[in-house]
Amino acid sequence: MKSLSILFIDDDEIERLKFKKVCNEFNASNTILEAENGKQALALVNENNPTFDLIISDLNMPVMDGFQFLAELKKNSTLKRIPIVIISSLDDKETIQQCYDLGISSYFKKSEQFSKHKSNLISILDYWQKVVL
Repeated sequence: MKSLSILFIDDDEIERLKFKKVCNEFNASNTILEAENGKQALALVNENNPTFDLIISDLNMPVMDGFQFLAELKKNSTLKRIPIVIISSLDDKETIQQCYDLGISSYFKKSEQFSKHKSNLISILDYWQKVVL
């Protein structure tokens, strides 16, 4: 299985720790960089060439939220090809549709139960390791 270069964006340190824990348990030899908001994420994306294989992002963040990040990323013809998975507590149809309109690859609702959240993260990692471009 291919190792992925992943950018994980979430302002919640606990969420970032959970993601790393799941990656370690999944035995993925992925490279993971973290950002606390869209502004930090854009800086990391612009600094890292080649670009990331996958971006996983929250929506509700300070400084620059997930919507603003997506809009900025999709302006760049090279960067807009990076697959983006949103994991958010928001689950209304308008929010989800807005994310798909901005070019995301998939959308997951954050689960209160760690076992469900872990299962979602494993599904994401498993899928993208198999289909990475």
